[in-house]
Amino acid sequence: MTAIYKVNAAPVPDWTPPRVPDASTILTGVHAKLEPLRAEQHAALLHRAYVGHDHVWDYLPYGPFSSSAQYHRWVRDAEQNPALQFYAVFNLATGQYEGVASFLRIAPEAGSIEVGHINFSPALQKTRAATEALYLMMTWAFEEGYRRFEWKCDALNRGSRGAAQRLGLSYEGIFRQATVVKGRNRDTAWFAAIDAEWPALKEAFGAWLSDTNFDAEGMQIERLSDLTRLVRVADDPMLAGG
Repeated sequence: MTAIYKVNAAPVPDWTPPRVPDASTILTGVHAKLEPLRAEQHAALLHRAYVGHDHVWDYLPYGPFSSSAQYHRWVRDAEQNPALQFYAVFNLATGQYEGVASFLRIAPEAGSIEVGHINFSPALQKTRAATEALYLMMTWAFEEGYRRFEWKCDALNRGSRGAAQRLGLSYEGIFRQATVVKGRNRDTAWFAAIDAEWPALKEAFGAWLSDTNFDAEGMQIERLSDLTRLVRVADDPMLAGG
């Protein structure tokens, strides 16, 4: 899909900035529950889910962590960072905490919010709980009044780029030499969805998450990426044909 953007200078009458997510916000779905991340409650359990899977830290600016105590200290610092709102992802099917994700770059005055620091353990990856966790974060953001929901990732991270597009976020380009991470250059790929696209995306998620979209073996019938394709205004050229 070729990127065709129309400059939008439409008035935004009676604009009221939405609220900032805080530690009282718990997001609950059918397959996943997101709880504000707490070192004492979640760190040891999450570290256990990551042990032996150091590759999950490859594109993050921190980790892997050599011990539960080391990860506990990192969670404690993340918990106290006012610019971030981290969540522990509880998989309701397994009864385990299996990943984290965060709101960041929270700009209520602009109506913009980003999801990031996503680190799903192998047990959580490619499950309905994983998809629903991110759907719950999108739902909260748009239904609170945010106008723009962003996703940014290392441009080398094909998996993250594919996940953003699958969720219905449109490709917006590459910021070259955006930062330095773990001693190497990082170009950053940008994706976003806006509020005008949310009703159609919400319908797509509802159709995909429905039990009727899964066969007796739990295999999907329709792919989420196919359901969101008509909503996206631009696809990632890196993923073309893949």
